Amino acid sequence: MTKIARHAKASLELIHAMIYFAPEAEDRFTALGLKPGRMGYYAGRSAAMGPVGAGVVAATFYNFNPVSVAKSIPAAWDIASPAEVLDARLDAVDAALHRLLGDEVLASDDVVEAAELARIASGDCSPEGKPLYAGHADLAWPETPHLKLWHAITLLREFRGDGHIAALQQAGISGIQSLVLHSSVPGGFTPEAARTLREWSEQEWAEATEQLRERGLVDAEAVLTEQGEQFREEIEVRTDEMALAPWKALGEERTATLVEKGGKLSKALAGAGALPSGLFK
Repeated sequence: MTKIARHAKASLELIHAMIYFAPEAEDRFTALGLKPGRMGYYAGRSAAMGPVGAGVVAATFYNFNPVSVAKSIPAAWDIASPAEVLDARLDAVDAALHRLLGDEVLASDDVVEAAELARIASGDCSPEGKPLYAGHADLAWPETPHLKLWHAITLLREFRGDGHIAALQQAGISGIQSLVLHSSVPGGFTPEAARTLREWSEQEWAEATEQLRERGLVDAEAVLTEQGEQFREEIEVRTDEMALAPWKALGEERTATLVEKGGKLSKALAGAGALPSGLFK
């Protein structure tokens, strides 16, 4: 039963994550005066928690270099308020989804139904110990179906992500170590993309890799060992367990419907170029 949580994540996440690569986001954020690049990402994703400092953002984002975060936060809040950033982000989501999927798809019954199912599922996520989820759960719901769907998938994603951080900490895995592990499996980030996007130095990356090697989790080529595969699967299972509540509440039939309809949208987004090439193995 727990694997439905992982399957749902794989099928639905791109509906949310496409905004991190959409040029519309950079356009809206720089129009507010935010610096091009990572400032918009850090401010856009953390704004739901209010004008928090760099420490809070680094803690909740987990695998980003805190030094990178501190270059943008809290300076972003001197340029634009969290409310302004959130409005710009949602406007960017609207524009990006219209560009990638088209008006006809966004007005379809499938989007309306998927949005309502995702909203119902997200209503059974609990905020305790889930700061990014809790911040987004306090936001007003958009009225337009495709924006409602994006917001609901955002809630489900951050709910799972907060739990995943707890599982990583329980396993004694730091943020950068989690990135190295993610980059060691098929479908994960390429090491260069992961290191560059999260702004870790080559030395920091090498040190984290060596720490994992000393634990027997990766080999000399930074490939997961058999022990590492089992270890990583245990973390994912624990994450699945903590992310299961919305799917249990929604039930197998309605979850299957949401996964099917959302999966089709994710496939269409991928086909429209929502993800840049070269990021994943």
